[in-house]
Amino acid sequence: MTVTDFRTDLRVYLQDARDALLWKLEGLSEYDIRRPLTPTGTNLLGLVKHVTSAEALYFGATFGRPFEAPPLWITGGAEANADLWATADETREQIVGLYRKVWAHSDATIKSLELDAVGRIPGNERHEMTLHRILVHMIAETTRHAGHADVVRELIDGTTGLRKEDDNMAKGSAAWWEEHRARVEHAAREAGRMGGTM
Repeated sequence: MTVTDFRTDLRVYLQDARDALLWKLEGLSEYDIRRPLTPTGTNLLGLVKHVTSAEALYFGATFGRPFEAPPLWITGGAEANADLWATADETREQIVGLYRKVWAHSDATIKSLELDAVGRIPGNERHEMTLHRILVHMIAETTRHAGHADVVRELIDGTTGLRKEDDNMAKGSAAWWEEHRARVEHAAREAGRMGGTM
């Protein structure tokens, strides 16, 4: 396998995760894409905003190619969790549009640099990472958040799966899924009854 093949494979996995994340917004109201569905406030549009900021940092400023995006709170550039939710005046179109623009910027970085090119994380210039490591990190980061989005979307309207054209889910009717969930619940209760707590 050539370096070009590795780069292409990594880019394909990153794009698949990007697409999966955006698909989770389709067909939902402004309220539903913003509403917090976990005790920590996890919401669909906030996840998109977060990975936008992460890509801008890692594929932009890290390699001396800054891209204007909301700062990640973890870098100290914003209040806690500011990049994980959308304010009422931040539109879906703005956030999704910025995410698509950062893709183009990131893809240009990926195309123009060798996988062993070294970047420096802003704010900690001694922390060096190769483009290869950044790509792997962003694939993991985006896939992780696409998984969060999958669960959040299922809680909103029952939509599940990896992508619209291939949900990658077992085929079954609503009754089948209800029975399956009941079996899982029963097994959990039985294990809890027999094993107690650890």
